[in-house]
Amino acid sequence: MYRSAGWPCLDIIEVDLLALGLLVRVQNPEGRESLRVTDAGIAALAQTHQNNRAVTDRHEALVNRVAHLMQREGRIVWTGFSARAVAGQEEDKTNWRVAMPDVFSVRNTSVEAMLEPIVHEIKVNRADVLSDLRNAAKREAYLSLSSQAFYVLPEGIAKADEIPEAFGVMFVQGDEIRCERFARKRECKLAFSTWMALAKAAPSPCDERAQSWLNNVERQA
Repeated sequence: MYRSAGWPCLDIIEVDLLALGLLVRVQNPEGRESLRVTDAGIAALAQTHQNNRAVTDRHEALVNRVAHLMQREGRIVWTGFSARAVAGQEEDKTNWRVAMPDVFSVRNTSVEAMLEPIVHEIKVNRADVLSDLRNAAKREAYLSLSSQAFYVLPEGIAKADEIPEAFGVMFVQGDEIRCERFARKRECKLAFSTWMALAKAAPSPCDERAQSWLNNVERQA
């Protein structure tokens, strides 16, 4: 409504907004009625934007933490990429959807059978967790892209037994990320379309300090 010409839809949402004083009815000289956002409505929009930005910032911060953790384990990491993935099977029909895992990583190896792709899906509030639990196709797509898939959650927004058993669960408390439940490991061969999506996305830049300990391991070996 704030960005539009204010023409009323005459639906129940407008009734609620008018009753709350977030919108006001205005008549022009010709008698046509439009709606305008009140000062209280502007304040509500600003507060909503700040809340959404805070959630986004927390989410991105945790994505970066998990990506860094995977790099410390010597893995190649992608964030923010999307790939077409199998999301279930119905008789002779394969269902597909675009999967967008928060963190995707593979082992740094030239042996395809040893890649062990892993998906980490980050959630920072309970509403997003519940939304995923209702979306079986989304979860199936994550599983089809990985040999292991994990949900990473701040402590307290969900219990491990609420997450389907096919997924591992990692809890975040302060500076600690601990694995509450390991994911079952499955065989997974990445499709050519997935490799193309990864190539277009490019892996996350690696902080050399994150993998410096690997040099010591190699020298000791």
